[in-house]
Amino acid sequence: MSSELVRGARRAFGHVLRPYPARDVPAGKLVDLPGRGSTYVTDSGPKDAPAVFLLHSVLTTGLLCWYPSVPALNQRYRVITMDQRWHGRGIRSDDFHLTDCADDVVALADVLGIDQFTAAGFSMGGGIAQLTWRRHPQRVRGLVLCSTGPYFSTRDPAHQAQARRTGRLLTALNRLLPRPRAGRLDDTTAHTTVWAMRQFFSTPLHQMGRFGDGLGEFDSRPWLDEIDVPTSVVVSTHDRVVEPERQQLLVDGIPGARRFEVDGGHACCVLGAQWFIPPFVDAVDAVNEVAANV
Repeated sequence: MSSELVRGARRAFGHVLRPYPARDVPAGKLVDLPGRGSTYVTDSGPKDAPAVFLLHSVLTTGLLCWYPSVPALNQRYRVITMDQRWHGRGIRSDDFHLTDCADDVVALADVLGIDQFTAAGFSMGGGIAQLTWRRHPQRVRGLVLCSTGPYFSTRDPAHQAQARRTGRLLTALNRLLPRPRAGRLDDTTAHTTVWAMRQFFSTPLHQMGRFGDGLGEFDSRPWLDEIDVPTSVVVSTHDRVVEPERQQLLVDGIPGARRFEVDGGHACCVLGAQWFIPPFVDAVDAVNEVAANV
């Protein structure tokens, strides 16, 4: 398996073992995206407030990645999370492409009646956010890119091959892996570790090969300088999955991008959320303040 997927898996499982306390987790429901499939969505905060789509990292879910940050944003933003394809209760499709995930974001915005929105993404979600702007520039009013870069390490063919081998191994073990019932995924009255464990195992781990292929296709370097919406880049300064130097490429490559720093590693959105939330909220505010005056 590629080093990025291995570390991503460790980070996601770390969310389970040492989670940030789950408080004010929004309720969600399955939403049908016409012609695409259904996915699990939460939609919280004032409906007339600026909309922010929170796009999650690989091997997590919309809530497992973002539940610590949602309450802090809900005071002045309409906040939407969704499970990406093959994650949690996301769409099951023949393949896994970040371009499809980006199109799903806009399809959900259509269903919810949201014209424009800020796309905020963590790690894999940052790639999806960039592609959402690339494919639907008229819909994205700003970007907040967290612990991510303009490419992922699975662009390396050797890393992709390793991810596929791991996927085949996990396919053989699939029957032995826990499969949480859908109704239990919404039970936040359980201890946070129990809730997080259920969220983690709702993603079929044997799909790692597909995830590696999908991440490996992504490379925004040829068009970073075309991004013309307000952008904040939240850099995790101790990141060993997406190293800070790769995150800095977004700051250097996107015109007018602003850098915000988190004193944490690649799990900082949950493991160390108390340090992630303040600069993340500042980054969202910065984008929306500029967008409101354009």
